[in-house]
Amino acid sequence: MVKPERMKAAATWVTVLLALLVPPADSKQRPRSSRAAREIRSVLDKQVASWNERNLEGFMAGYQRSPELSFFSGATRTAGWDATLARYRNRYQSEGAEMGKLDFSELQIELLGADHAFVRGHWHLKMAAGDQGGLFTLILRKIGGAWKIVHDHSC
Repeated sequence: MVKPERMKAAATWVTVLLALLVPPADSKQRPRSSRAAREIRSVLDKQVASWNERNLEGFMAGYQRSPELSFFSGATRTAGWDATLARYRNRYQSEGAEMGKLDFSELQIELLGADHAFVRGHWHLKMAAGDQGGLFTLILRKIGGAWKIVHDHSC
């Protein structure tokens, strides 16, 4: 049997955790959260537009230009902005390759703090040789006032 003092202490901790995790309805963070989500969506929209213009450098502008960028796809790990760009070029712009028409859907943007976010979604490439698609998860960080992808896991 649990002692009343322990139950009271546990209830207090649960209340504190809920207060920290669930902001009040009139929280001043909501406008910032909405603005951040719009900014992140804009980064992704610019990526789609650049891809569909066959502009890989424009597409890559959404990523942190750093050797610390990580990109996971299937069993392949790619480290760094330059290597990620080279991977995209090899796969989608080499001789005989097709870039197709890209779209993202089912986006879920979750802020992990003022400067970090987690995004889940579905990518789809309409291709002449047959469509491709899958799921992705992204971690974004606000760097120098701009949201950048620091990790991409696409499958």
